[in-house]
Amino acid sequence: MARGDGLLNHDLSPFEKGPQDECGVFGVWAPGEDVAKLTYYGLYALQHRGQESAGIATSDGERINVYKDMGLVSQVFDENTLNAMSGHLAVGHCRYSTTGVNKWANAQPTLGPTASGTVALAHNGNLTNSAALAAMVTARHGENPAGEIAQGNTTDTALVTSLLFDPENDSLEDTALKLLPQISGAFCFVFMNESTLYAARDPQGVRPLVLGRLERGWVVASEQPALATVGASFIREIEPGEFIAIDENGIRSTRFAEAKPAGCVFEYVYLARPDASINGRSVYESRVEMGRQLARENEADADIVIPVPESGTPAAIGYAEESGIPFAHGFVKNAYVGRTFIQPSQTLRNLGIKLKLNALEPIIRGKRVVVVDDSIVRGNTQRAVVRMLREAGAAEVHVKISSPPVKWPCFYGIDFATRAELIANGAAVDEIATSIGADSLAYISEDGMIAATQQPREKLCTACFTGVYPIPLPDSENLGKDLLERGPAAPGCEPGPDAELAAHLTEADVRPATA
Repeated sequence: MARGDGLLNHDLSPFEKGPQDECGVFGVWAPGEDVAKLTYYGLYALQHRGQESAGIATSDGERINVYKDMGLVSQVFDENTLNAMSGHLAVGHCRYSTTGVNKWANAQPTLGPTASGTVALAHNGNLTNSAALAAMVTARHGENPAGEIAQGNTTDTALVTSLLFDPENDSLEDTALKLLPQISGAFCFVFMNESTLYAARDPQGVRPLVLGRLERGWVVASEQPALATVGASFIREIEPGEFIAIDENGIRSTRFAEAKPAGCVFEYVYLARPDASINGRSVYESRVEMGRQLARENEADADIVIPVPESGTPAAIGYAEESGIPFAHGFVKNAYVGRTFIQPSQTLRNLGIKLKLNALEPIIRGKRVVVVDDSIVRGNTQRAVVRMLREAGAAEVHVKISSPPVKWPCFYGIDFATRAELIANGAAVDEIATSIGADSLAYISEDGMIAATQQPREKLCTACFTGVYPIPLPDSENLGKDLLERGPAAPGCEPGPDAELAAHLTEADVRPATA
């Protein structure tokens, strides 16, 4: 039997993989605390950022133990496993693959030797100079480097782990500070040796990374909700271009590069938890304001406003508030369906998205409906949603999207479709509306989205909407999720929200509809 990966069997979804999250990282230095369980609960709070594999490394000051496997955090770890992982510091990771395929050998944290011990490293993001880093590994260690690369790991994270071994430098900290300026792309690294916890964030700060305080220690995590889950107080964000070390002497901070902020705007739109805060701005409030701005820009004559749950809910609330159209829950979501690995029958495959979502016919029938979602990638999910509303008796269906059209792939840690697959890249708005079967379709403007984040435009990455990449990209042959597993390559990554719904699309869902 195939090992479960924490997602619904892909036979239910051969046609669409919606925008996917990247990864979640967590680290704790806390003598006297049960660091393995703290890390478990921290990763539990970050599960939305990666659902393919999970892992934890702990150290007691003399030895590092690592346990990782495919699946969700709750599937990988049990009480006995966590009780066996003693120590005073730990690093944890939950993965969605953006470089390297989804397999056990690519699970994190990655383990490798250093000149004076061992390193365990967890990474959120995606590097853009992996080809150059691979050449550096070969130059330093030869054609057969030790560590996880030799065991079949094909991730950019394994390259960094290998390069943290410098035979000419005993200090892991010094090696890291020398290496970090040579790494390009999006990265939040949380790593450790036997005695010290380290963290580093790329100069653009593409992905979030925060620092928290425990009564007896310190925590670093991808998002603030993970701090709250383990009882840590939020101190600050780790700054772009900053490297920190935490040990018995406290915290040391070093700047390894000048900060050139370009935080991912899609974190505000979809990726981060709604109860997170980035750069002092509540993600939930940003999404509600996106809905308000969407209503200001795109009025509709309708009876109710409903969200595509859960990612469209805050924006739908904002749209209803601003427009005066009543908010309603038009769908019931089955929260448990997506965690099974039983092979579905043809009958169940034909049900498709109804396994996950059901329209509330008494709310929908005869109504002119505004349905709010956070983004459209290929359009297949929205096509299925519109069809369900038609079947439930909706008189009209008007689709409103709280982000601009996604026209470009992401190379910084979101798994989007290639550009050729993005529906907004090859079709006008009215053509997309016809394709998904809606009476009308409207997107928020780029200016409206950015204003809702309350961040300066020049400090945000909007590449998936604009094609303007703040971190230079290599030639297409040196890009791609499978870069380290192939010869010459296919360009691009693949992003997408509502992946959990996309996992239930049928062949009928991906066929263009008739409005």
